[in-house]
Amino acid sequence: MLGSWVIGLLSLATLVPIMTAMPLRMLEKRGPDILLAIAPKAGTCDGAPSPAECKTADEALSFINQSFRTYGITSLGEAAAVISIMAFESGDFKYNVNHFPGVPGQGTRNMQSPAFNLQYAQSIPALKDKLAAAGGDPKTVLALLTANEEYDFVSDCLSSPLSSFFRMEMLTL
Repeated sequence: MLGSWVIGLLSLATLVPIMTAMPLRMLEKRGPDILLAIAPKAGTCDGAPSPAECKTADEALSFINQSFRTYGITSLGEAAAVISIMAFESGDFKYNVNHFPGVPGQGTRNMQSPAFNLQYAQSIPALKDKLAAAGGDPKTVLALLTANEEYDFVSDCLSSPLSSFFRMEMLTL
């Protein structure tokens, strides 16, 4: 997986001058190509170790774009950073639950810790009642997030109190 990450970063380094020169809406138009440049193994789910968790670049794109609209991601630096985190942490979108080493409740496409998943879930009004019923159980909280791709394809650095810090750092990319 590390080799794929290095290749993805090298691909990203090649794309940064191109990406910063085009408007973010190009991500919506050329998204699959951009996602595959960052996450080259996201073209297929054939042979995925956890097929139910796997999403191809084409499948992931609409959810990523929706999360960018929801959280106001407008810079290509931010977009590239968030996509890179998700691609690295999810093994090119193959996983949304931590299997290695298997931390209970760790997951989403950026493999957030259970504490960040709880914080993120608490920020989603639609989950209020289900979250109360979960009683803080990390696996149940994660299941609430991964059951809906609109929640699954968001990085906590966009929704947490630290989001301003993270986003300012990503804007400098």
